[in-house]
Amino acid sequence: MDISVVVPLYDEVESLPELTVWISRVMDENHFTYEIILVDDGSKDGSWDMIKQLQTANPFIKGIKFRRNYGKSAALNTGFIASKGEVVITMDADLQDSPDEIPELYRRITEEKLDLISGWKAKRHDPLSKTIPTKLFNAATRRMSGIHNLHDFNCGLKAYRGTVVKNIEVYGEMHRYIPVIAKWAGFTKIDEQIVEHRPRKYGKTKFGLSRFINGFLDLLSIFFVGKFGKRPMHFFGSMGTLSFFTGLVMAIWIIWEKLYNIAHGLKYRDVTTSPLFYIALVAIILGSQLFLTGFVAELVSRSASERNHYQIEETI
Repeated sequence: MDISVVVPLYDEVESLPELTVWISRVMDENHFTYEIILVDDGSKDGSWDMIKQLQTANPFIKGIKFRRNYGKSAALNTGFIASKGEVVITMDADLQDSPDEIPELYRRITEEKLDLISGWKAKRHDPLSKTIPTKLFNAATRRMSGIHNLHDFNCGLKAYRGTVVKNIEVYGEMHRYIPVIAKWAGFTKIDEQIVEHRPRKYGKTKFGLSRFINGFLDLLSIFFVGKFGKRPMHFFGSMGTLSFFTGLVMAIWIIWEKLYNIAHGLKYRDVTTSPLFYIALVAIILGSQLFLTGFVAELVSRSASERNHYQIEETI
C-alpha cells in the first residue's frame, strides 16, 4: 500500500464528508493505493455515526473509536499502529490542511529518502492568542532539540516513512514534538515543506491555555527522557557528585580556617555559627540524595521490560 492517511478528530462531524471525498479524489487522480484511518477521540457530536456512513460508501475508509476523549497524541499513536502504508500522512480533520499537498509529500519521502516531513504554514489564519504561543514553542523546541530546519513542529500535516511511525510512541501532548521523538529514535532525515493553511470552515478551535502549559512540560520530558532515559545515573549522578563535592570543599574550608586561626592565636568562631556551614551541609545532603536517586533510577531502568529495546535500522 502506498499511503495511509491518519486523521485524529474530535467533534468534526460537519467536515468529515468533505474531507474524505477530497482525500479520495487526490488519491484516485494520482493512482495511489491508500487507506484513510479516522480516529474518533471520544466525539459527542455524531462523528462516529458519520464515519460509519462514510465507510459504507468508501471501503478505503477505516474507523477507530475511543470510549472517551484521550487526546490527539493517543489518537495519532493508535492510528500509527493501525497504518499499513509505505508512507503515512497525518492531517487534522478541520479542513485547515489541504489534501492536495499529499502527492508532493509522498514524492519527497520516496524519492529524497526522507524520514519525516513537517508542514510549515508560513501564512496562518489563526488569532494571535494561538500564533504567539506557537512561535515561542517552536523557538524553544529548535533550541533544545537541535532541529534547526523546522519552523513549525506542531503542524498537523506531516509525512512519515512507514518505519518511523512503527518505531516511535506518542503520548500525553507529545504529538507537537513528534520530529523530536523521531530524532531521538534515530530518524534524522527530517525536513519541512511550506503548506497551505486554510481558514477553519466548521466548528471551533480546541486550543486552550492548558495545552500551552502541558506542551511546555512535555518538551522538558522529551528532552530528559531522550537524553537520559537509558542512563539516568549520568544525570542524577553528575548533579549529585557536583553538589556533594561542592559542599565538602566548603566544609573543609570552614574547618581549616578555624584550625588555622587557633594555631596562630587569631580570633575564631564556632563552625556551627557560620551560615556557610549550613549551606555546605545542605549541599552534601542534596548531593547524596541526588546520587541515590540516580542509583535507584538506574536499577529501575535496568529492570524495565524495554531496557534493551533499541532502534535497529537493518540486519543482513
